[in-house]
Amino acid sequence: MGLASSTNRAGEDSWLKSLFVRKVDPRKDAHSNLLAKRETSSLYKIQFHNVKPEYLDAYNKLCQEVLPKIHEEKHYPCALVGTWNTWYGEQDQAVHLWRYEGGYPALTEVMNKLRQNKEFTEFRKERGNMLLSRKNQLLLEFSFWNEPVPRDGPNIYELRSYQLRPGTMIEWGNYWARAIRFRQDNNEAVGGFFSQIGQLYMVHHLWAYKDLQSREDTRNSAWHKHGWDELVYYTVPLIQEMESRIMIPLKISPLQ
Repeated sequence: MGLASSTNRAGEDSWLKSLFVRKVDPRKDAHSNLLAKRETSSLYKIQFHNVKPEYLDAYNKLCQEVLPKIHEEKHYPCALVGTWNTWYGEQDQAVHLWRYEGGYPALTEVMNKLRQNKEFTEFRKERGNMLLSRKNQLLLEFSFWNEPVPRDGPNIYELRSYQLRPGTMIEWGNYWARAIRFRQDNNEAVGGFFSQIGQLYMVHHLWAYKDLQSREDTRNSAWHKHGWDELVYYTVPLIQEMESRIMIPLKISPLQ
């Protein structure tokens, strides 16, 4: 009798577990290989620097003196994609986006060379005295997004950052591969990225607008297109947190 009860309880436990275990189709490749551009091997780094308020002008001046030298140095396989101050969002913040042409080996090469660069060493030391905090992430490009290329201004930029629920990156990519076509009319789509190192399951969408009213009009127009509402409906449940920054480019930024 005790054995029968034990067997029944085991069967009930197994049945209950089956209700709550989510079955996932096995993936035959890494997310990065399924979602990233195959024709390029570029790696991106995004940096967030929270600057002491009294040092923001000095920080910007220092960056405008030093960063172009790295960007223009032919022996460094990297390029400054854009550099901004956050206007709306976290205040007294600088955001830098770099591209390393050649992936992780290029990143390693640049870092090794910069360690031997006395001017950059002094720059980092001086910069460090101006910062409250800093963080970075290494990113790959979504295959279906625009390539971030220099553009004339003046523009404002919106960086929309999404913390996804773990395990939903492929699903997000599948939906946005269709959704991006709704957001191309005004050339507002600059670039789309997902994290590889740093805060994981992070997605960053970068948009350009002439001004805040243009942003409002462009975003509203998407809701008049058949299918956009459905894609928003299915992607919202994938998000744990989201943040929007409105950013102003520095004078040295290739994205103006």
